[in-house]
Amino acid sequence: MNLPLFFAGRYLFAKKSHNVINIISAISVAGMAIGTAALVIILSIYNGFDSLVRNMLGDFDPDILIAPAEGKVFVPEGEVYDWIYDQESVKNMCCVLTENVFINYDGKQGMVTAKGVDWVYEEESPVRNHIRTGTFSLHRGDVPLAVVGSSLAYRLGINPNFVAPMELYFPARDRNFSVASPMSSIESVNVWPSGIFAINSEIDDKYAIVPIDVMKELLEYGDEVSGVEIRLKDGCSGKEARALMSGIRERLGENLVVLDRFEQNKALYRMMKYEKLSIFAILIFTVIIIASNIFGSLTMLIIEKREDIEILRSMGAGDRMIRNIFVLEGWLISLLGAGCGLIAGIAFSLLQQHFGFIRMPGNFIIQAYPVILSAKDIIITAASVAAVGYIIARIPARSVGAD
Repeated sequence: MNLPLFFAGRYLFAKKSHNVINIISAISVAGMAIGTAALVIILSIYNGFDSLVRNMLGDFDPDILIAPAEGKVFVPEGEVYDWIYDQESVKNMCCVLTENVFINYDGKQGMVTAKGVDWVYEEESPVRNHIRTGTFSLHRGDVPLAVVGSSLAYRLGINPNFVAPMELYFPARDRNFSVASPMSSIESVNVWPSGIFAINSEIDDKYAIVPIDVMKELLEYGDEVSGVEIRLKDGCSGKEARALMSGIRERLGENLVVLDRFEQNKALYRMMKYEKLSIFAILIFTVIIIASNIFGSLTMLIIEKREDIEILRSMGAGDRMIRNIFVLEGWLISLLGAGCGLIAGIAFSLLQQHFGFIRMPGNFIIQAYPVILSAKDIIITAASVAAVGYIIARIPARSVGAD
């Protein structure tokens, strides 16, 4: 029999002579339960928002992007692109030509990132699922159209129902700037807004999607593009994606780079990762503060059990064994609270995940708070709370035998 654990269990559930010890122990259990439940729930909500952001970015950013290692453009030619098309995991592939240009719309000016796309993008891009006003269309007969981000549209007053064109300007590549006649050294094209999309604040504030032919005319390019976007079929595993990227890199050489979604937005995804770590650190610090109640409860229990300690010593128990009794006593308090908190947090998260009974305020793109329960988060939370409880329990137990 594990005697320290046996005595710790008896002390945990036995009635104390001083009722305040029971009260503090109950508060410790409740506090650890609330802290653990908060960790599970808040991390699950963060996972939900994180997944929502990733899915929305995934509708704009491709799964794989081929881009020039140096410079802005390249000509997509060679057998490698036929090989890519033949891969079972590839859903579609399209060419894009992106550049920062000056825009004038009905007297309002600004800078915009114009993304020229081909017919494959126009027909199959998931951006069409994020249209808030108008339609996702880049052609009306021979008339070039554009879809723009909602923040950009608001800033410049762009409305698909108006007849005013979007005037795009870019310095001519083969002509020097003329002070006497500035417009003679600037290329310009007109496109008409057909729709407004909303994905996230950064994309919505700077992007306009136009036909790639319009961008080639504005930038005076022929077959050059700034990137080749590859989208994979639903259900494609990470292993298949990595194998495809490895095959593309081997066939392209060093002049082009192959980027996955993380590599296309390193700063954003790194920031999202650090945000979750910060949230976890703040909540664990709160659990540490709550666990200080265990310190008070154990200290008072040690004082109360002085007589029992002397009896155990007379029976041959060493100070180490006696200290382990009180360490396990404090640890059991934290584990009991952690267990209750895990059950409550998991239950709440599952109910919200399946029924969405807590609604999002205002006119948001989703109706209820998104929740995704992660087994990894549950394991890390349980281990962290258990570690905190164990460390806190050891502090007062060290006083046993110190006198």
